[in-house]
Amino acid sequence: MDMQMELVRKLPTPQEIKEKYPLRAEDKAMKEKRDQEIFDIFTGKDDRLLLLIGPCSADNEDSVLDYMTRLAGLQEKVKDRIFIIPRVYTNKPRTTGLGYKGMFTQPDPEKGADLEGGIIAIRHMHMRVIEETGFTCAEEMLYPGNHRYLSDLLSYVAVGARSVENQEHRLTASGIGIPAGMKNPTGGDISVMINSVIAAQNPHTFIYRGWEAHTTGNPYAHCIMRGYVDKYGRNHPNYHYEDLIGVIEQYKKHPELQNPAIIVDCNHSNSGKKYLEQIRIAKDVMHSCHVSEGIRKIVKGLMIESYIEDGAQKIGEGVYGKSITDPCLGWKKTEKLVKELAELC
Repeated sequence: MDMQMELVRKLPTPQEIKEKYPLRAEDKAMKEKRDQEIFDIFTGKDDRLLLLIGPCSADNEDSVLDYMTRLAGLQEKVKDRIFIIPRVYTNKPRTTGLGYKGMFTQPDPEKGADLEGGIIAIRHMHMRVIEETGFTCAEEMLYPGNHRYLSDLLSYVAVGARSVENQEHRLTASGIGIPAGMKNPTGGDISVMINSVIAAQNPHTFIYRGWEAHTTGNPYAHCIMRGYVDKYGRNHPNYHYEDLIGVIEQYKKHPELQNPAIIVDCNHSNSGKKYLEQIRIAKDVMHSCHVSEGIRKIVKGLMIESYIEDGAQKIGEGVYGKSITDPCLGWKKTEKLVKELAELC
C-alpha cells in the first residue's frame, strides 16, 4: 500500500528564502556583536544574567513588534546587569500537536495551513525585530529541518522537552553555531538531558535536508530546567536549590563538557503553567544564586513567558497582545519583575 501522504507542493529552500529576503549588513554586524556577548556570558567572561523572555507563541506581527519595542526600552534600563534575548517562537504547537501549530504553519491563526506563507511571515517578523529594536532572538527548534530558514537571524535555540531525546535534534544542535538549550524531558530524567548536551557538544556526520552534513560540535549546548510530569500527570518543579546542585553534580561527572550552564524555565511544569508563579520562581532562583557561588556560576539565566496582556485567550477572541497558547505574564508585571531581577543580580 502506498503512503497515506499527499505531497502538495515543493517549498522554497532556505537559500532561496534568504536570497529573496536578505539580512542587511548592519544587522548582520549587530547579530555578530550580540552573539559574542552571549558567548561571553556562557564562558563566564561576562557575569550578566541572560533573560529569555517573550510570548509563549509569536502569533501576531503587530503585537509582537509592539512587545519587542517595549522590551528594548526596558533592556536599556537594565543593560549593566541583564542581557535580554527575546523569545520569538513561531513553531509553537499545542501540547497534543492538534489545532494551532504556530505562525510557521499558520500565518493567520484563524485560517488554515499555509507553509510557504508561514516561512515568509516568520522571516519577515524576525527581520523587523532586528531592524526596529536591535534584538536578535530565540526560537524553539521544533523541526530541525526548518532551522536554516532563520539561521542567520537567531542568537539562541531551545530544544523542547519532547524533542530532546530525538537524534536529529541533538545532531542539528551540534552544528548551529549559537547556544542550544536542551530541556529536561517531560518525565524529568536529568541523565537524558545531560546525554543530549554531550551529543550536541560533539561533532557528527548525518543526513540533513538531503545533504551529507558534518558538524564540529556546539560548545554552548547546555541544560534548561523546566520541571516535569510524573506518571499520574502531576507537575513537579526542578528549579529549587537542591535540583540545581544535582545538575552541578551531574556536570562534574562529565569534565569533558565545555561551559557547564543551566537556564531555568520559570513556566511550564516548574509553575504548573500558573503564569503568575513565574515571578516567585525567578526570585527563588536568584536567592539560590546568592546562597551558593557554585549555583551562581552555573545558572546563566532565566526563561519567562511574557506578553502585553496577562493570561491567555482562545483563538478568535481578538484581545490584542494576549497569548493564544500558554498563559503569559502581562507587560506591567513583566516590567516590574525585570527591574527587580536587575536589583537582585
